[in-house]
Amino acid sequence: MKINPAEILIKDYTYELSSEKIAQFPLKERDSSKLLIYNNGTISQDIFRNIAEIIPENSLLIFNDTKVINARLKFMNPAGKEIEIFTLEPAENTELVTALSTKGSVSWACLVGNLKAWKSGKLSSVKIHNGTECRLEAELLSRQADTFIIRLYWQPLERTFAEVLEIFGQIPLPPYMKRDAVPDDKTTYQTVYSETEGSVAAPTAGLHFTNEVLASLKSYNIKTGFVTLHVGAGTFKPVKTRNISEHDMHSESIYIKLSLLEEITANIGTNRIIAVGTTSMRTIESLFWFGVQLLQGRHHIGELNITQWEPYENEPEDPAKAFQAIISYMKQNDLKYLYGKTNIIIVPGYDFKIFSGIITNFHQPQSTLLLLIAAFIGSDWKVLYEYALNNDFRFLSYGDSSILLK
Repeated sequence: MKINPAEILIKDYTYELSSEKIAQFPLKERDSSKLLIYNNGTISQDIFRNIAEIIPENSLLIFNDTKVINARLKFMNPAGKEIEIFTLEPAENTELVTALSTKGSVSWACLVGNLKAWKSGKLSSVKIHNGTECRLEAELLSRQADTFIIRLYWQPLERTFAEVLEIFGQIPLPPYMKRDAVPDDKTTYQTVYSETEGSVAAPTAGLHFTNEVLASLKSYNIKTGFVTLHVGAGTFKPVKTRNISEHDMHSESIYIKLSLLEEITANIGTNRIIAVGTTSMRTIESLFWFGVQLLQGRHHIGELNITQWEPYENEPEDPAKAFQAIISYMKQNDLKYLYGKTNIIIVPGYDFKIFSGIITNFHQPQSTLLLLIAAFIGSDWKVLYEYALNNDFRFLSYGDSSILLK
């Protein structure tokens, strides 16, 4: 895959997005959003609840079942000034599920809002939950690049960190929503199929699905499968460098079950595998490159780690063989699911190995998500976005949807 990232200029992947185009609240009915349909260059529109009629029959849809955690913690300093701690990921190299189940205290990589008000010492907050007093304290340990390592302590000690976040935290709405979270966001900023806690942002392509839409897929023999990619705050990070080669892609945790790998392998080559969201697409494409590592003898035992430029520095392999290599690896090591991390960045020129379609929202200018869409449908992304802007589509997390078929 011969791509020179230095030649991909971010100025070529921008468009004018006015604030009134950004959806600040969801529609009352999830599946009543508009749906832009891109099918081999032809553009039309419908309502999302009809999507089962548009997806090719016998397709396999791959969803991301991650669940958003209450990642925003708010404290007051002794002078009464608010300090916000945005929890990102475990500071130590700990699997996210394990870290969230920790009791008593954790060290976490965080962003800090109004840092200048945190002079020294610990911050503390007290809440009454189910008649019991709960206390949370935060201690600033160190700084690493643009994040801070913070030790969080709580009482009662028997509570897990996931429970503590549920008590003290707030849903972390994206920064382009210029408002505080309201009680409804706790439901509307989760997919109806969310299951595995760990994201600090929703996999927004899935927000339009209702149980009724999921049921309608079955009548068209459309299969569904679920991966887990815990979305990090880096998903909102605009590319600020002149070209993409200078941008550091964020790392995200991924989990996948053996049964889904077998389902994907059985459907490779059918042109019927569709990603629900960029996160599902990044997960499965990352797994392809993990299979390539196995086939080429470049894998380090016990580690699934796909670096940012892995696809551009190594030769690909046959997709079916790559996924079969992962299945064999899991069976040999008696693994029911695979865990790892990916920094993969998908840019124009990338050769998609698995997917023939993607269901996705409309993304920010100059973002890695927009680069992924441009990689998938080429320069037509400009026509697609111009159509959406001119036809009153709502943009970003709570906005409308699109299905892109090749």
